[in-house]
Amino acid sequence: MKFTKSTGILLLFMAVPFLSFAQDWHVGAFLGISNYSGDLTQQRVDMKYTRPALGLLVRRDINRYLTVRAAITWGIATGADSTNSSKPLVARNLSFRSNILEGSLIGEFNFLDLEEKGFTPYVFVGIGGFGFDPTAKDQSGNRVRLRPLGTEGQGLPQYPTRQPYDLFAISIPFGAGVKAILNDTWTLGFEIGFRPTMTDYLDDVSTTYVDQNTLLAYRGQKSIDMAYRGDEVTAKGMTPGTYPADGSKRGSDKYKDWYAFSGFTITYRLGGGSGWGKQKATRCPILRP
Repeated sequence: MKFTKSTGILLLFMAVPFLSFAQDWHVGAFLGISNYSGDLTQQRVDMKYTRPALGLLVRRDINRYLTVRAAITWGIATGADSTNSSKPLVARNLSFRSNILEGSLIGEFNFLDLEEKGFTPYVFVGIGGFGFDPTAKDQSGNRVRLRPLGTEGQGLPQYPTRQPYDLFAISIPFGAGVKAILNDTWTLGFEIGFRPTMTDYLDDVSTTYVDQNTLLAYRGQKSIDMAYRGDEVTAKGMTPGTYPADGSKRGSDKYKDWYAFSGFTITYRLGGGSGWGKQKATRCPILRP
């Protein structure tokens, strides 16, 4: 997977608030699932394409009700027309798979005092940057990177408004969860999080088909093979199709693609001992007679 310099800049930016240590700091891990929503799904989240997700995180308790979190999370986005119930989508027969590597800076807003109650529901929102690189298997079973093929005419002089898409994009993480204190040092949580993105090419599908001969001349036969897969349809009752005319609908650029990370978090309090609420109590001076 290739990333631009923006990836490093974003991660450096996220590290700035996390340069000191105190008992209000926590380090931990995320274990869960990833899902995708885009041109190859009929609903917001298609559970058929649930895949694993892993991550590392750092939390900083600002006060009882506000926590800031920085995280790096890996997951997989994938989808295929062949599993849809819509016949037009099945006939299109596109598919993709992409690793996602996200860096995020998130604010968690706790409804309860975690130290006092022992647990709290929370909501969160933040900003993320992620790298991706959509691929698909060809008829021989080989996995092929789709962006270099320009399947929708990206970078061709005949389609000047279609430029190659970046493999780094911005996402807006938001969601809700609950976390509970296990003991003085460990906290366990569960959350459901969604990521609307600023790209419509997470799945390499967005607009229309381009002229077959033009695509052949500039990108080669492999680009044609991966741009239209309807001639490979094997579903019962379906007839293999032929490459569509220039300008025929391939996807929709009305909405950007989404992905989701949901699962468990486990964090360890640095320095041990008590948390924010108890720390505050120990800061009061002791008066002696």
